[in-house]
Amino acid sequence: MLRRTKIVATLGPATNDLKSLEAIIRAGVDVVRMNFSHGSAQDHMNRATIVRTAAANAGRTVGILADLQGPKIRVRKFQNDKINLAPGDIFILDAEWNELGNQERVGLDYKELPNDVVKGDVLLLNDGMLEFDVTEVKGTQVICKVVRGGILSNNKGINRKGGGLTAPALTDKDKEDIKTAVMIEADYLAVSFPRSADDMKLARQLMHDAGGKCMLMAKIERAEAIPVLAEIIDASDAIMVARGDLSVEVGDAAVPGLQKRMIKMARARNKLVITATQMMESMITNPIPTRAEVSDVANAVLDGTDAVMLSAETAVGDYPVETIDAMVRICKQAEKEIESSGADHRLEHTKFTRVDQSIAMSALYAASHFKVKAIVALTQSGSTALWMSRVNAGAPIFALTPIKGTLSKATLFSGVHPVAFKPTSKDPSETLIEAENELIKIGAVEEGDLIVMTIGESVGKAGHTNTMKIVKVGDHKK
Repeated sequence: MLRRTKIVATLGPATNDLKSLEAIIRAGVDVVRMNFSHGSAQDHMNRATIVRTAAANAGRTVGILADLQGPKIRVRKFQNDKINLAPGDIFILDAEWNELGNQERVGLDYKELPNDVVKGDVLLLNDGMLEFDVTEVKGTQVICKVVRGGILSNNKGINRKGGGLTAPALTDKDKEDIKTAVMIEADYLAVSFPRSADDMKLARQLMHDAGGKCMLMAKIERAEAIPVLAEIIDASDAIMVARGDLSVEVGDAAVPGLQKRMIKMARARNKLVITATQMMESMITNPIPTRAEVSDVANAVLDGTDAVMLSAETAVGDYPVETIDAMVRICKQAEKEIESSGADHRLEHTKFTRVDQSIAMSALYAASHFKVKAIVALTQSGSTALWMSRVNAGAPIFALTPIKGTLSKATLFSGVHPVAFKPTSKDPSETLIEAENELIKIGAVEEGDLIVMTIGESVGKAGHTNTMKIVKVGDHKK
């Protein structure tokens, strides 16, 4: 059984070397996430080279997701690395404090905090583990009363309950990191904390100015993003349901419903979606997942997510390969419960504006009404395969392309399996035969199988797909 749902793994100390990378890729990783919060431009360049070497060794195509850090809304460091706060304590967040923090106060990376909050606001620190009530704002000092205490250590994040912090989505560091992402030919560029479509449009402009062709991903993690979700999705190529910061800002109980809504909205708009954060958190230190984690991953698959993402589990965890193995097992089992959605509903509710899009939907319609072994898209840009991936027609989709960037981008499309294919003929009929032979060669199909194929009369030109054929494998030999 070919897996539809893709797996994204974050790189870190546990998976930075060639041997470890090759192991997780062989286990089933489809896309690697490079967290630009850590490391220099040279580190990212070196890592991208190792990723591609590991993928080649494993005989697989792997995509690269460059994840921008975004604004640092954090406390600074403490004298002894951490303090313990009790309910009722008074604690000061001081934008001008340049000394190491102590039991009474700490400095801030984000100097605008005193301008963003007022008396009565609630601040949540360290992913919501600590809760402060703002009792007074005095100059550069935000004076707080501790409501929920605990350990506060170096560089922990700050959120305002309900959102409202004005930090721009793209910092000066992010703007430089966009250039690095382009330099390493990242397939996806993730923007942290976007508040509006304008944030995504600016990131796209900066990426294009740097000469990049990355697909742009919006990480939905601010409360302000929720009312303008449709606009942000429309301005992006993909979204990430970033449940960590989002949960802190909107409340943990709101996130499951938002996750389902975001997945549905993204798929309806022909955009990709990743579900992320704490999916297999216990496997950082344990060789098997909890039952709740199994259900969480499975439910994301049942919701229709394109991919599920691992963070610390593969970046610093003790069991990165076992975590991937578990994720693969869960995804495959959950996919058995998903009925083929077919193309009927999509055809009734989609207004086609392009010939190639209508051909993609026609192929899905045919595939869902015949018992086909595979859907085959001969594609340059990958658009045909992307549109096909929005509907589960019950058959794997093979994206055959000679374009290296299209191959690696397709690694995130649910149900799509990229295959490097460079036809020798410009004749569409000859090219289809070559494609058929390639699929036989890799074991995807065998003689007698029924397959649906799409191609353009102008072979080798993007956006020219205008032909759909239903083919019995091997018929051309008779």
